Amino acid sequence: MSNQAPNQARVIPLRPKTGPAPAAPATPGRPAPREPLFRDLVGDVLRRERLAQERTLKDVADAARISMPYLSELERGRKEASSEVLAAAAHALGLGLGDLLSLAQSELTRHTRSRTHARTTTSAPYNGLCLVA
Repeated sequence: MSNQAPNQARVIPLRPKTGPAPAAPATPGRPAPREPLFRDLVGDVLRRERLAQERTLKDVADAARISMPYLSELERGRKEASSEVLAAAAHALGLGLGDLLSLAQSELTRHTRSRTHARTTTSAPYNGLCLVA
């Protein structure tokens, strides 16, 4: 039998209670940069493409046959969309699903490079050999 009160719910933790995951070393006073989430990258691409075409959320949502609040949440990275919804949103913007994913991958590459660059510029100076053609 349980030693809890009969009207009290038992809480089961979804993640173990351990310390934060090891990340890139942070400089004092600044938190370590976090890895971007896929939904954030796709949302950024959707919003950038929509704004570049000077279209409204309502226009794109109607063309994709999804609700305007849902499209807004996708653009803000608040929701994980299915591949069907991503394809519909991409097609509404005149893109294929592959184009959307390729643009998101480019965003991830750009973000990763900026993190790597920031990490190497804050460390000790490079004392290696530099060859110029």
